[in-house]
Amino acid sequence: MLTSDHNVTEDLDIIDVDVPKRGMPVTIITGFLGSGKTTLLNYILQNQQNLKVAVLVNEFGDINIDSQLLVAVDENMMELSNGCICCTINDGLVDAVYNVLERSDRIDYMIVETTGVADPLPIALTFLGTELQHLTRLDSILTVVDSETFTSDHFNSDAAYAQIMYGDIIILNKTDLVTEEKLQELEAFIHKTKTKARILRSHLGIVPLPLILDVKIDQSVIASSQKGEGHNHHAHHHHDHDSRDSQEQCQDPECNHEHNHHEHHHHSDHLENDGFVSISFQSDRAFDLDKFQNFLDKKLPIDVFRAKGILRFANIDNSYVFQLSGKRYELKNDDRDQPLNNQLVIIGRNLHREKILADLNDCLV
Repeated sequence: MLTSDHNVTEDLDIIDVDVPKRGMPVTIITGFLGSGKTTLLNYILQNQQNLKVAVLVNEFGDINIDSQLLVAVDENMMELSNGCICCTINDGLVDAVYNVLERSDRIDYMIVETTGVADPLPIALTFLGTELQHLTRLDSILTVVDSETFTSDHFNSDAAYAQIMYGDIIILNKTDLVTEEKLQELEAFIHKTKTKARILRSHLGIVPLPLILDVKIDQSVIASSQKGEGHNHHAHHHHDHDSRDSQEQCQDPECNHEHNHHEHHHHSDHLENDGFVSISFQSDRAFDLDKFQNFLDKKLPIDVFRAKGILRFANIDNSYVFQLSGKRYELKNDDRDQPLNNQLVIIGRNLHREKILADLNDCLV
């Protein structure tokens, strides 16, 4: 059974201090583009066994919670009928954490979801090396891996390497799409990269919650790396804070790691040091369905790892949620009240931005 600080401190509420909020356990969910981080997050929120969970995300649109769970939405906070809340990281990670800690209602647990090309180390050090270390307890870093598409080539990305190296628990997701032999090869590769890694297998993000929440993993090694090495071995971590797994611009937790505020543009030039390009496309004109299908099948570069958006097609009333991970993509009806313009983000390595934008424009009617 999961435990929470609330269980041992609720009788102290008569004291005018923030004891119930001290030591709030925090889990960081990281993983490469399209690995299934949001699917895991949704599973946790829908099966959180009476825990009141606060989730820190880049955008509310990343969380596909059933509409009947939504209670209220304001500028920075969304409340769910199951007692959980979602907080956007608009002004930096530290500010978002304080927004949760300062709430008057009971919150038992906090989860931070990173972007697909984020190095989790600066995020972890925010909890271990700032004033937050006195208010929260970093419980574990969960790294989600797409068992079908993950290869050693991903380690051409510093971020993908860091996600494995700093992950406390590696979750092999999408196990239904690969053979047992492939899974064993992947497990051997991960163990070679990180000895004594804790590895769990998962389908659709389903994993026993007691194995990933409130596991109390010792984070002293990561904490000491901040003082002993001064981040020199991960100077790359500022490269990726502007990329995203969502259909609009993100506010990655890393952006405010040192309380600096950065402008967020429609693309991420600083990602290119890691080989990545993030391309955003918006239009108030609809796509021609056949032309867009042809673009996906014949013109989309093979180095696209992830794409996501809200799409509208000519002569079709519905808008659609578009998801692409590796070679797989899908369109689902979007029942939410969304703007009618097309919004699409494509993330990959060494992409030709102008060519892709021109091809997408050719798909419009």
